[in-house]
Amino acid sequence: MSKKKEFIGGIKGLNAEDLKVQLEQSKQRLKKLEFAHAISPLENPMSIRALRKDIARIETFLKQNQGSEAAKA
Repeated sequence: MSKKKEFIGGIKGLNAEDLKVQLEQSKQRLKKLEFAHAISPLENPMSIRALRKDIARIETFLKQNQGSEAAKA
């Protein structure tokens, strides 16, 4: 659970542009992992699931930030 808390703490300090960059990097890393797993099994296939969850967390955080910015306007 501490990994999750560290990840969330890390993305809270980022602005929207940095989050978008991190999101794109994570998506590219996911594609590479999935491709590598298709060719030969990964040593830890659960890393794909963890990366998908991290991507979902970033997207959720981005949507929450957009909603709060719209409420301020």
